[in-house]
Parts: sequence; structure tokens; C-alpha cells
Amino acid sequence: MIFVDESGFSLIPTRIRTWAPKGRTPVVRHCYRWPKFSAISGVSTNGKLYILVRPGTIATKQVLVFLRHLLRHVRGRIIVVWDNINPHKAVSVKRFVQDHRHRLSVEHLPPYSPELNPDEWVWRYLKQVELANFAPLNLHELKVALRGAVQRIRMRPRLMRSFLEASDLSFWPSS
Repeated sequence: MIFVDESGFSLIPTRIRTWAPKGRTPVVRHCYRWPKFSAISGVSTNGKLYILVRPGTIATKQVLVFLRHLLRHVRGRIIVVWDNINPHKAVSVKRFVQDHRHRLSVEHLPPYSPELNPDEWVWRYLKQVELANFAPLNLHELKVALRGAVQRIRMRPRLMRSFLEASDLSFWPSS
């Protein structure tokens, strides 16, 4: 089972608390430009993170590319669990899932329930911890930082498990 979600990353930093000498307000300088990357990712119940980053926004075409990516990199049967945004419900996505029904099926989360998707916690961690206060000068710098952050997350199995545990779903029996 793989929980899928999308998010965006722009040149405008995510401001998080910081410190400064008393009486001096900290300043995060950035270029006030709006180019961005969008990312689509999936968190599997065994703690794997799959991600594709693209310029612009995530549309039906990028969803199909990500599903192909999962089929190439995940062995066995795949159950994708995601929200109800339009690209997930597109005719071409439904057709693709139908054409690959021997390996791929889709379940939709209830509307307005991000707390059920562990992938939401990945995005929160990336933006509020790994990339907090980061003010890239250009998209290349942003992409390099994002790749590094994703690799650091992948190297921490306990952190990956915490994203699953933080969702309002139950994966393991209570102790």
C-alpha cells in the first residue's frame, strides 16, 4: 500500500522560528520570484519513499508518470491511496489503472481528510525541518536541496515509520 500526495516548493522560503541577538529582528532574504517545483510522492507501509519532482504543477500527465514509476520500482501488487484531486480522477488515469489492474489498484481517501495520509507528514517535515528558512537563489539550488533532504529522510527508517504512525490510520496492533 502506497499513500500518495503532491506538494509545491518555490523560491520563497518557509519561515520557521529562529533566534537572533536581543533587539535584532532576524531577516530571511529571498528573491521574491515565484518559479516552483511540484512534487508527487508516495509513502509505502513498509517505510519506502518514492518521489518525482517536476517544474510547474502536478497534472494528469505527471500522475501517470508517477504511476509508471511505481510500477517500475515496486515489486508485486500496488494499492495506491490518495485524495480526490482532479488529476487522480481523470479518465486517462482511470484507464491506466484499469489497463494495469493485475498489479495496480486505487483507493480514495474521504474528502478533506489529510490527517489520514502519512505522506502529508513527509511534506510537513521537508518544509518545516529540512528546508525551513531556506532561501534558494534559483530552481537548481532548490532542487539540489530538495534531493538532499529526501535522501536524508530515506536514510532514517524510524522517521519514515513515524510518518505512518502520525496519521490517524492504524497499521500495527496496539501494544
